Amino acid sequence: MEMTKRLLFLDDIRYPIEAYHYTKQDIFLRKDWHIVRNYEQFVNRIMEKGLPELISFDHDLADQHYLKPDSQEYTEKTGYDCAKWLVEYCMDNYLDLPKFYCHSMNPVGKKNILSLLENFKQL
Repeated sequence: MEMTKRLLFLDDIRYPIEAYHYTKQDIFLRKDWHIVRNYEQFVNRIMEKGLPELISFDHDLADQHYLKPDSQEYTEKTGYDCAKWLVEYCMDNYLDLPKFYCHSMNPVGKKNILSLLENFKQL
């Protein structure tokens, strides 16, 4: 029987062991990570399996230009979109936010995700 994956790793290309190499966080050595590569997989996983014990976010989820030409519209949803969805999901279902971490190498994206989640946790 497969051990239930209690940890959710959101990243379009990396694996938890790679995040360990630059974060030095032992949590990334655990074997019970479930990896999701994009917004849709992230939402579907939580809808099907419920909230994990911990979610680690990446911000940039596509190796392409984000802004459509001549607009402020994003073509791909980012880790920030996933974090926003998570906050709304928790509010709608009266759930506590799971533990979270952000292993993104995008400093602005990382700060945005963490401040969104931290602010919600304060409520």
